[in-house]
Amino acid sequence: MTTNVLILCTHNSARSVLAEAMLNRRARKLGKDVRAFSAGSAPGGRINPFALEALTNAGIDTEGYRSKSWDEFAQNGAPPMRIVITVCDSAAAEPCPFWPGSPVKVHWGYADPSNAPGGDEGKRQAFELTRQAIGYRMLQLLELPLDRLENAELQQALDAILQS
Repeated sequence: MTTNVLILCTHNSARSVLAEAMLNRRARKLGKDVRAFSAGSAPGGRINPFALEALTNAGIDTEGYRSKSWDEFAQNGAPPMRIVITVCDSAAAEPCPFWPGSPVKVHWGYADPSNAPGGDEGKRQAFELTRQAIGYRMLQLLELPLDRLENAELQQALDAILQS
């Protein structure tokens, strides 16, 4: 059975999209039955061009990614989520909708790379470093025996990834 993961950030324009793309790519490469989605509480309507550039430079196809509301995943017929990850402090502090299936929730915060100093070059570097950091955590997530962990064990494992 597919493990669905929803990754949230307020505007769904940078960190959550990086995480969605990295998790989907790594899951495919490893042959894992994991599917990532991303969304935001107040979607910006576009993906940050530096996020798209970082993904493209890493060889990841960005077609089909879009900034979307988390409401899409709280509706009837939405894929049932097993895990919900917030990647920005703002989204972690917001009251989330009810997620069907009562998924395990974890906060893996990252600084907003769009606020990096140093002009465009500084932002490019920040986006790439954020992509790499997110990618590392997604690899750790994929190493878990997701189909065998009960929710309490999964929560502990996801919390432990934050500490590593």
